[in-house]
Amino acid sequence: MTSRQAPGPRDIAVVAFAQTGHRRSTEDSSEAEMLMPVLHEVLARTGLKTAGIGFTCSGSSDYLAGRAFSFTLALDGVGAWPPISESHVEMDGAWALYEAWTRLLTGDADTALVYSYGKCSPGSVRDVLTRQLDPYYVAPLWPDSIALAALQAQALMDAGHTDEAALAAVGARSRADAAANPHAQLKGNVPQGDYVVRPLRTGDCPPVGDGAAAVLLAARDRARDLCERPAWIRGIDHRVEAHSLGVRDLTDSPSTRLAAKRAGAFERPVDTAELHAPFSSQEVVLRRALRLDDSVRVNPSGGALAANPVMAAGLVRIGEAAARVHRGDSDRALAHATSGPCLQQNLVAVLEGDPR
Repeated sequence: MTSRQAPGPRDIAVVAFAQTGHRRSTEDSSEAEMLMPVLHEVLARTGLKTAGIGFTCSGSSDYLAGRAFSFTLALDGVGAWPPISESHVEMDGAWALYEAWTRLLTGDADTALVYSYGKCSPGSVRDVLTRQLDPYYVAPLWPDSIALAALQAQALMDAGHTDEAALAAVGARSRADAAANPHAQLKGNVPQGDYVVRPLRTGDCPPVGDGAAAVLLAARDRARDLCERPAWIRGIDHRVEAHSLGVRDLTDSPSTRLAAKRAGAFERPVDTAELHAPFSSQEVVLRRALRLDDSVRVNPSGGALAANPVMAAGLVRIGEAAARVHRGDSDRALAHATSGPCLQQNLVAVLEGDPR
């Protein structure tokens, strides 16, 4: 997984973003039915039709759906006729965006549609995510995602980097910011609640819910034709930690730091950061790894503590950061996505608007 910054003059930008209202359950609709309004909305923002898209890439997980090749059913929401150039990653949609970005860099296409979705409500997402663990030494013990996050939170406390009051403040701030986000699942004054796994309480953990998101990418002049203020991807990179939790320092995230460095995040300050931190303790780790001080607006959308559709939450972070650039609320934003236990895999993108 090597670094890439857009070489030469072929700049790529996010030109449109759309997402569902994230809900605890969408049992009344299929993945394709949940996805279709989002796809229609993101295309309507640019006036493009499906036939005019050069490349399409999606991110989802068959484990959530409980059936193999479930992503092919979601293509009903996209429309595969006339024939389209299409790909899929078994990852969060942020990694689908990475694939689409590299495709546009080659000059093979000028526009790309990226979408992702996750329905967590049909089963126990805590148990489903154990399939990401090392299959020989860790998975047989069945530590679920919250238990592993609690280990990370306790390690941070033992190292003196945080305490329960500070974690509660992260959750309270996130859901207070989400009050202005019409798509958020949890917002406003949400109680911290009881312990789920010590030291994490309900308020330190993400909600379980269903949702989808989509973005449109475009290259060079095509981007300016489709968006008044494109969010240019100045750098993007993703890195991975060791699979074995026992050889990692859970209080740090070297992969996030390296991805940020290779994406150019440290070259100039950012004013906004959308961090994919499903647990309040993980925001502490990411802030330190990304060198974010109080001058940076972190998760103004509410972040994953307000809505965490698995396989779409990372793409939502990129979309939310891009939307702030589109509106003029941000000039240089950082977006982060993660996958795996305790911030195992991390992607960082730097987005900029044209000078005003």
